[in-house]
Amino acid sequence: MYKIGIIGGAGYTAGELIRLLLNHPEVELSFVQSSSNAGNFLWQVHGGIYGETDMQFCEDAPLDSVDLVFLCSAHGKSREFWEAHPCPEGLKIIDLAQDFRDESEGYVYGLPEWQKGRIAGADKIANPGCFATAIQLACFRLQRRVC
Repeated sequence: MYKIGIIGGAGYTAGELIRLLLNHPEVELSFVQSSSNAGNFLWQVHGGIYGETDMQFCEDAPLDSVDLVFLCSAHGKSREFWEAHPCPEGLKIIDLAQDFRDESEGYVYGLPEWQKGRIAGADKIANPGCFATAIQLACFRLQRRVC
């Protein structure tokens, strides 16, 4: 069972991620952080999960209590988060914002469909955005047809 935390849990991406994780058999959603919604129930912001959890957003991020953290804050906020919080050793990170897509600070960028080997061994992953994902998936299909 993997313990997962989410930073910036009030946005659309986080809402979809919460829905997926709540239904994942090998995951325990340990915390969902949101400064603007601390104390509110997750379903009050993400109505689609009403009745699935009684979790509340938290103000703090107990990073020592999880195996992996997803960064779902607005673009530019992931770097700010790490400037203000020490990263526990061994913590795996998936940034769903744009901050580390340049592969700085040890992050690996890419889709699993294309960069599976690099991502599998990484502790820090920078996920492509929606347009980049669509473009890369189209190119991946073309590449497979040509080869």
